[in-house]
Amino acid sequence: MTQPEPPTKIREAEPDPRPPAVTFVTTEHFVLQGARSSTIAESTARANMFLAAVSGGLVALGLVATASSVGTAFYAFGLVLLPTLAVVGLVTFERVLQSGVEDEGYARRIALLRAYYFDNAPELAPYLLSVPPEDRLRVQGLPFAPWQEFRTVAGMVAVITAVLAGSTAALAAILISDHSLAAALVSGGLVALLVLVALTRFQRSAWAAASTTPITEDED
Repeated sequence: MTQPEPPTKIREAEPDPRPPAVTFVTTEHFVLQGARSSTIAESTARANMFLAAVSGGLVALGLVATASSVGTAFYAFGLVLLPTLAVVGLVTFERVLQSGVEDEGYARRIALLRAYYFDNAPELAPYLLSVPPEDRLRVQGLPFAPWQEFRTVAGMVAVITAVLAGSTAALAAILISDHSLAAALVSGGLVALLVLVALTRFQRSAWAAASTTPITEDED
């Protein structure tokens, strides 16, 4: 007596993605990558403009100091120039932070599209970089390392802006305290530290809000 053959489970093949869907996804990937390049280019350009303004302003301040022998003209010019550069730094900081957050959002959407590729064409895994979902941002150059906020363009601008604000306070303290070096160091250092802490906290909260904002309905 022959044993009956065990029933075989017939697994229906999953339908291939429609060609229009593949076209839409690849086009979106290309557009997002171009948008990332634009945000990086804008951040670099704005940072360069800010650094050029700071460099030119400090050179002018040095020339005024030499010409006036650090007299009244030097203090008047410094109290106009340094706050102006600090305001430019604040504006630059806010915009490059926005660009960085936008870049992170584009990277998250690219990671989502890469998941679509591997879900519908798993045979590509040996040829493309297949990584776990939690590492898909890291491979795009967005690590979340300790003190990462000081390694961004916004972090660099924040440090320089804090120094400019502290220099303004120190210059004002010198005039108020009749050229007291201790008063200038204390007031300048305190203002610089407060500005740096405030900008760093603002940047950290902006990154935290961006990383928790859902990009699909499934993430709600």
